[in-house]
Order: sequence, then structure tokens, then C-alpha cells
Amino acid sequence: MKRLHTIMAIIATGILLSLTSCSSSTDEAVIDELANISKFQEITNATHTLELYSHLGSLEQGYNEISIRIKDNATHTYVKNAEVSWMPLMHMSMMTHSCPKSAVEKVTADGTLYEGYIVFQMPQNDTEYWDLQINYTIDGTDYSTTAVIDVPASAERRVNTFTGSDGVKYIVAYVEPHHPKVAVNDMTVGIFKMQDMMHFPVVDGYSLQIDPRMPSMGNHGSPNNVAATQAAPGGLYTGKMSLTMTGYWKINLQLISPEGTVLKGEAVSDAVTESSLYFDFEF
Repeated sequence: MKRLHTIMAIIATGILLSLTSCSSSTDEAVIDELANISKFQEITNATHTLELYSHLGSLEQGYNEISIRIKDNATHTYVKNAEVSWMPLMHMSMMTHSCPKSAVEKVTADGTLYEGYIVFQMPQNDTEYWDLQINYTIDGTDYSTTAVIDVPASAERRVNTFTGSDGVKYIVAYVEPHHPKVAVNDMTVGIFKMQDMMHFPVVDGYSLQIDPRMPSMGNHGSPNNVAATQAAPGGLYTGKMSLTMTGYWKINLQLISPEGTVLKGEAVSDAVTESSLYFDFEF
């Protein structure tokens, strides 16, 4: 009987270990690379299909985070070792120009997503359009593909293009939050300049004053806003945006140079009810 008990204990231990092992394996979270993004376009060439994803499941005028997956048409597997770059171009009736854009980086070492951002400073129209050229290298072989992309006008003001008081052309783009809350929100913006028609680098060392107002509620403001500044050269700008209730908000802005000069925008007062530089939205 003692031997039987011993055998049963060994079997029970084995089952427990087996269940624990299975549970441990199951509990290891499978990372969903496509969580919170949706595919909005596929671009196909002779060898690959490039899948394009974004937070909105589409593109719009302004700042867009874009993710890319490269599928091998022969094996139907996704490429994990590509080097990727891109060039967005707006084709106008009299000229062609690009826009602010980041490098394209691999999201995770063993994943299939490549990610970056593009700021479309103007929307398409009936005669003018954007296309996107994607260049990529796999195992020493270069590939390229180009397709027209849809960039409609944003429903809210998410990007400003202007010439500053210093004569430089700037682009100021709203980045986050995607979903504002009644709270002091972490706010991210991009500030770029036009170096030439094809290059729009980030500017360094500036600041962006933030003054949210509700025009329909006596143009009241909010407390605890913090100007957007850079954490490091070449990066986006972060600050604090205080929203005290739901409704329509105009986020009045002033762009300040590293030397302290106001390059665009006005301080809101009784005499000046809004800045010429702003974002707006309703939530």
C-alpha cells in the first residue's frame, strides 16, 4: 500500500508539473503587434506586399504614426531583417515637395513592424495628391515601391504652416493625446522648419506656450499648463495641457525661439481673444 501511495504521489506530482508548465507557457503573453493600429493600405510589387497601418486606420492632414509590415509574396511570411526608408511627395500643379518625416525604425528585434511618422502639412485635393515611396533592403538586395496615398483634410486644426518673424517657414503639428481627457494631459507636438522643398528637420531648443480656451464659455482658460519643450535634440516637444471640462477647445500657442523671441502667436487677453497659432478640437 505504501508503494501504491508513492506511485500515486509521483504521478500527481508529474501531472502538477505538467499543468504548471503548460500554464507557464500559456501565461507568457503573446505580443499583439497590431494592437491599437489598423491596416489602411497595401502596396504590392513583384516580390513583396507592404502593409501600412496607423492608429486611425487611415491618414489625415497633420501628424501620422505609420507602421509597415513587409510580406514575402512567395512564402507569405513577414520579413524581420529589412532596412527601410521612405519619401512622401506632394504633387502640385506647379511644384513637388516633401514634408517632415522621421526615420523608419524596427519596433522590436524579433517583430515584423517598422515604424515612423510623417507630417502631411496639406491635404490632397481634386488635382494635387500625395504619394509614398518606400525603399528597403533585405539581405543586401535593394527594393523600392511607390503608391498614391489618401491624405484628406483633418476635421480639426492639427497642423500649422507659417513664416515666422525671423523669415523661416515652420510647421507645428499636434501629436498627442489621441484622446484628451478632463485632466492635465501630457501633450506632445512636433516643431519643424523648411530647409528646402525636400527637407523639413526638427528644430532644437525652442518652446511652445500653451493656453487652452473655451470660446463658447466666455473664453475661459485653465490652470497648470506647461510650455512644450524638448527632452533631447532632434526629438518631439512635450508639455502639459489642462482641460477642465468637455466641449470645444482652442489651444492657443506661441512659438518662442531659443533666444526668447516670439516667432508666431499672440498672448490671449481681453483685447486679444485668440492666437493666430493654435490647435482646436472637441471631445
